[in-house]
Amino acid sequence: MTTSNFAPTYTIMTASITITDRAASRIREIVAKEPGKAALRIAVNGGGCSGFQYEFNLADAIADDDLVIESGGAKALVDPVSQGFLAGSQIDFVDDLMGQSFRITNPNATSSCGCGTSFSI
Repeated sequence: MTTSNFAPTYTIMTASITITDRAASRIREIVAKEPGKAALRIAVNGGGCSGFQYEFNLADAIADDDLVIESGGAKALVDPVSQGFLAGSQIDFVDDLMGQSFRITNPNATSSCGCGTSFSI
């Protein structure tokens, strides 16, 4: 029996993350008003009322390991850790009675809070 000194290599495939036309339009508007900003950064952090929460920020630059999602001239960035939590998600922008916000439809979430910014898996 021979043994190998090489560790196995694994590739993790994730379902794509998409941006709706409304979200792309809003990202373009926001970035255009903020000189030096490159894209909208979407992250998942621990916390919130359901265990995890979405975080949205403007990014100055694109990191080498970011997932870059482009749609309609808009760019959104997702860090490697957040990619697994967001696999298969759709990023939308809504303007309703609760106000204006980015909303994520996340097939990985088993429950979410009423405001839509917190979820559990």
